[in-house]
Amino acid sequence: MKYPTLMLSVLGLLATMVAAETKPLQVYILAGQSNMQGHAQVRTFEHIGMDPKTAPLLAEMQNFDGKPKVLDDVWISSIGCADKEQTGKLTTGFGASAGGPKIGPEYTFGIYIRKFTDAPILLIKTSWGGKSLNTDFRPPSSGPYEFNEKQLQQFAKQGKDIDAMKAAKVEATGLCYRQMMDHVKHVLAGIKRVVPDYDAARGHELAGFVWFQGWNDMVDQETYPDRDKPGGYDAYSRVMADFIRDVRKDLGAPKLPFVIGVIGVGGPVDLYGPDQRRQRVGHQNMRNAMAAPAKLPEFDGNVAAVLTEKYWDCELSQLNAKQNALKQEAKKQAREGKLKPAKERASFKTLLAEKLTERERKILEVGISNQEYHYLGSAKILGGIGKGFAEAMAELKGLKQTN
Repeated sequence: MKYPTLMLSVLGLLATMVAAETKPLQVYILAGQSNMQGHAQVRTFEHIGMDPKTAPLLAEMQNFDGKPKVLDDVWISSIGCADKEQTGKLTTGFGASAGGPKIGPEYTFGIYIRKFTDAPILLIKTSWGGKSLNTDFRPPSSGPYEFNEKQLQQFAKQGKDIDAMKAAKVEATGLCYRQMMDHVKHVLAGIKRVVPDYDAARGHELAGFVWFQGWNDMVDQETYPDRDKPGGYDAYSRVMADFIRDVRKDLGAPKLPFVIGVIGVGGPVDLYGPDQRRQRVGHQNMRNAMAAPAKLPEFDGNVAAVLTEKYWDCELSQLNAKQNALKQEAKKQAREGKLKPAKERASFKTLLAEKLTERERKILEVGISNQEYHYLGSAKILGGIGKGFAEAMAELKGLKQTN
């Protein structure tokens, strides 16, 4: 009586394997600025394993020998992170190239999105540091960027050629949007160049879009002069909604699932320290504006906003602040005692040993590889963000974990 049951199990497994072999290639587009590029050095992986809550994440990112995993069924084409296009099977090194190898959200996004499908996956990543939505990624339907009266008055006061300024702005407007679209279409027109065993008979499917940007708009007080007031970033929300509509139109995918990564540097604003309190209102206003399009009726169920503040590491941030304070104290001692640089460094090292525990010093040593606005260059933070993007995408698509 056991044989029929065994046979059914085998047949079921075979059916699943055949179905997987006939599914189209799933294509996900990842776009944005420096935090989509990713500035987390691979050396910060160690910190992930130091926290029991995130140790399972590290297990997904590394092999048993401690080396980063290479995903055989996930490929990537990336532009903007290096001088030329990067392609290959997904692994580390597809973050910002300077000072690498690094990761951005693409690594754990790929690791976790593959848990929701048996189909092969292609990631197309287009990301450039220091870019805005109001200008660089501005979509066609938002129209040309227009200087406000305050900006025009400032240009006149500075004696600048306003007509030349306007012409330069027109030329810059939408440049990254066009480069993004050109690259996506270029990759899709010759998928086999990136995915060597791509089966054209199975075809491909545009499966989703992830957007992670916002810093340059958040700090742009000229474009958003009322950013500390309610609605001060409403223009961002309007352009973001146009961006989603235009992407879908230009790619011929009217219901393309769309995930917005809401900037969350610093963590929840309620936890900001005394030195950050003056930024609380502006930062929260920006986050609200970024998340707002997901609440529009037309985007109900097909656009999701992921609050990346949830993945911020408060302990790491607080330790970094302590370390910076000790650096300043060492500098002060050096000035007062007219110490040479070597003596200043020794003083700083002594202060670290006196004021921080061995564990805290270890966290600082392995946990940080960049500035705070780049999520401290922390793989623990960016790894969590990529995972969060994948889970939000899977929820939008109604996918269940398959492996």
